[in-house]
Amino acid sequence: MPQLRITDDLHVLLDVLPPDIADAVRRANRSNDLLEIVLDLGRRPEARFVDAEIELSESEVVQADIDTVVSRIGDFDADNRAGMERTLHRISGIRNRRGSVVGLTCRVGRAVYGTIDVIEDIIRTGQSILMLGRPGVGKTTMLREVARVLAEGKPSDSVPNRRVVIVDTSNEIGGDGDIPHPAVGRARRMQVAQPSLQHEVMIEAVENHNPEVIVIDEIGRELEAAAARTIAERGVQLIGTAHGNTLDNILLNPTLSDLVGGIESVTLSDEEARRRGTQKTVLERRAPPTFDVLIEIQERDRLIVHHDVAASVDALLRGRHLQAELRVRNEDGAIHKEWIDVPGVGREPPKRGRGAKPSEEAAPEPREQSSDLAMKPRVEREPFKAVRVYAYGVARNRMDESSMRLKVPVTLVDDIGQADVIITVKNYYRKRPRVISDAERRGTPIYVLRANTGTQIDNALADIFGLLAEEADPYAKAVRETEEAIAKVTMGIRSIDLSPQTAQVRRMQHELVRQANLISHSYGREPYRRVRIYRE
Repeated sequence: MPQLRITDDLHVLLDVLPPDIADAVRRANRSNDLLEIVLDLGRRPEARFVDAEIELSESEVVQADIDTVVSRIGDFDADNRAGMERTLHRISGIRNRRGSVVGLTCRVGRAVYGTIDVIEDIIRTGQSILMLGRPGVGKTTMLREVARVLAEGKPSDSVPNRRVVIVDTSNEIGGDGDIPHPAVGRARRMQVAQPSLQHEVMIEAVENHNPEVIVIDEIGRELEAAAARTIAERGVQLIGTAHGNTLDNILLNPTLSDLVGGIESVTLSDEEARRRGTQKTVLERRAPPTFDVLIEIQERDRLIVHHDVAASVDALLRGRHLQAELRVRNEDGAIHKEWIDVPGVGREPPKRGRGAKPSEEAAPEPREQSSDLAMKPRVEREPFKAVRVYAYGVARNRMDESSMRLKVPVTLVDDIGQADVIITVKNYYRKRPRVISDAERRGTPIYVLRANTGTQIDNALADIFGLLAEEADPYAKAVRETEEAIAKVTMGIRSIDLSPQTAQVRRMQHELVRQANLISHSYGREPYRRVRIYRE
């Protein structure tokens, strides 16, 4: 691992602060961990570190303190950000209703050399890469180092340099001023006059400056996502960051989902739905992803890499566990890699120690789990063993329908001696026919139904196979499916078709949708009539 080298030019930032506040920061003696300094009118100044916050003075910030800082820095741009020339520091302002600055967030910018060795092999493949992570985790720092490494190449290893252009919206990558910070190496930098024009500068960079690599920070608008797809389709390597922590966040974000291919609701044929073992309406990836690789930055030295974004999205939409590579830089500087199995929506990062040495075995085959981005994944279970049922006084066609509805293997037998269980109704059982008496003597289990209805048969089969109550109760299943569909539509899906239901169940589904302030209509003919949910 190369030795990390950090350049922060902290003295430049401290020189623009009021003297008493700058002295308090120096006395704290934690410059390597300092993230930002906050000055709010009428409140005590604060310094925020990686693991703590401290007050820098017992005196409250006055307007003169804020005016002192504003007078010593560059002009605020349209996004209320300013900087200091040839540094990476960023100062963001908070304004009152009259436009006066009443608060400042002075964020420390650092150039950290040697941070991307953990992903350098991926960067040099020429694939387009999207990096995600929470604020402050180091996305921009890593992006800056990526631009420098690709632009300078490795002459000692005969690795050619690339033509790199940085689209720098808020001057966070290349620093303030017209001359880029040395941390970006030989990469060229294009500044953006207003954040809303970022997509136009992205296209301009490709059309005018013949780049091989475009580096862009914070893709956050629909036009920027569209520009990113245009760039990727022109054969230019695109390396960027976006708002979100995981692939799930991007997939469920209607503005940014196109970066990973987008999702849409698709109605399957009866045959295909049976083959997949899902409902007829499912979610599918709409198009090829803009980015080939997605990297989730969990910590500065811990990343999860999705080497094939298309495969990861497809696995997520079909309810499978995602296969991804975990890369960890340990305290001794060694980089370890292993394939891990991560859950879907709402997942928690796998807990592993920093010093653990993962194996480098190939990824196992993905395992099946719940279908269609279920918000409450069901626990996996072993396949059911077939049960031989003797139906006495119970409609065989209803028995077949219930077994198909619950997806349980039931074999109807004509010989009571071959039966594992007997299902009958209360009226027949009370008469104690010989069939029932013989079965009781042999100890064969007997399930007695109150009526010869589909619901009663569902409950009996659920008891036999040990299903959850909601899996047997059509109302509970319909409520769960409706709630999950409402959540997806609220998150940005245009429309979702629910499973066919009876008129009584559909009325209940319409009521749930109306309570969620969404729109629903029924489509199709009985017995396949179903509810479709829309956004307003």
